[in-house]
Amino acid sequence: MIYETLDIHFDARGVAYVTLDLPDRRNALAAAMIAELTDMARTLGAEESTRAIVLSGRGSVFCAGGDLEWMKAQIAADRPERMREARKLAEMLGALNEMPTPLIGRIHGGAFGGGVGLACVCDTAIAADTTRFGLTETRLGLIPATIGPYVVARMGEGNARRVFMSARRFDADEAVRLGIVARVVEEAALDDAVEDEVAPYLSTAPGAVGRAKALARALGPRIDAEVIDDSIRRLADSWETEEAAHGIDCFLDKTAPRWTE
Repeated sequence: MIYETLDIHFDARGVAYVTLDLPDRRNALAAAMIAELTDMARTLGAEESTRAIVLSGRGSVFCAGGDLEWMKAQIAADRPERMREARKLAEMLGALNEMPTPLIGRIHGGAFGGGVGLACVCDTAIAADTTRFGLTETRLGLIPATIGPYVVARMGEGNARRVFMSARRFDADEAVRLGIVARVVEEAALDDAVEDEVAPYLSTAPGAVGRAKALARALGPRIDAEVIDDSIRRLADSWETEEAAHGIDCFLDKTAPRWTE
């Protein structure tokens, strides 16, 4: 299995290590990585021989969110094209969220926007104590729409309202309190902490693990086609506001938007 944006290797136990492999772009999410993560989840993530998948990022950060070139393309796109692109991201998150194989996040450096979404579809995530997090969309006049169902499922409405609206950045300890990650450790201990999460799955029946995950999802908040379609429409509506046009122009020009003191 060879991808352009992902590095994948296996150990002798059947554990797959999937690394976001665009360090020069801070592992930002764009069309190619979204497609490859979707394919990985639907193939590798559906095989009983894969006992667990560890998701990490190469370079200085886990995932910086949306790719700059992708954002530029969205500015030029019309509403149907924007909705098609948003659906691809939604399908990626859904595939990762629903695959029967356990997904363990190894989070370091930073997780912003879609990077927080990736952490929230992991069955558990461990973060280095120096990691920073943020749902920064409202700084650009946008909203965290497509990732929203998965983030709210993880942290609950009350916690989501603390960070959805303010776009503030927060540290790994607060990410634990919000439910995004399960544990925080020193970066030197991150691999050992991830191994602690992997090890129990080597003594469980893979089919039962997948069924238990499906049960948990069925008992949790509703994330179905109607919810996903609504998040895509809300994102498209947000892109069409004057605020978004101004905020994204300022972001690309590296100038402060009018709402920034």
